[in-house]
Amino acid sequence: MKNHGGKRPLMPVLALVAALLVPACTPKTRNIDMDNDRAGAVMGLDYRDFETAAREAVADIIRSGALDNPQNKRYVLAISRIVNDTMQHFDTDELVKKIRVELLRSGRVNVTTAVAAGGPEDQMNFQARELRTNDEFKQESVAGKGELLAPDLSLSGKIIQRDIRLNKKEQQVEYYFQLTITRVKTGLAIWEGETLLGKRGSNKAVSW
Repeated sequence: MKNHGGKRPLMPVLALVAALLVPACTPKTRNIDMDNDRAGAVMGLDYRDFETAAREAVADIIRSGALDNPQNKRYVLAISRIVNDTMQHFDTDELVKKIRVELLRSGRVNVTTAVAAGGPEDQMNFQARELRTNDEFKQESVAGKGELLAPDLSLSGKIIQRDIRLNKKEQQVEYYFQLTITRVKTGLAIWEGETLLGKRGSNKAVSW
């Protein structure tokens, strides 16, 4: 390209200015104080919402007395399906793991990893038992038949999202955390609970 009149081409100059401005406009990465996060709420679900839902669910389960075993021992709890029926892509274990940890700490249940919806959570429960036919292993140290414990209870549930347009500028998003504990032998629900979290914000904000 010819340079007429000694002037510099405009496009390269604009590109240089844009390149210099990008770093200045990019927010700096910073650590989050997970125990005291004062950042504003978001329309989608974040870790604070899962913590709230899990905490309220566990408190209600324990308060209900559903886990009080008359034989004064821990029930065995299996994890069934927790369905994500929202517009967001996340692993429902974000909720389930928090509930499991708190229930274990309560001293009222043990969680089995040998039985779960879709298959055992920990395949080692069964792979280790294949060592019964391997002479290289001391058979007294191998898990024997009839030692796995069947679940007494099952935890299932669903997370539902409902979007409501309030006006031209605002929207409301509601999240329903619905959970059920079922007694496996009878198929009867011994506890059901729902935690509702609601958020209001700009129509421009997205919840996925």
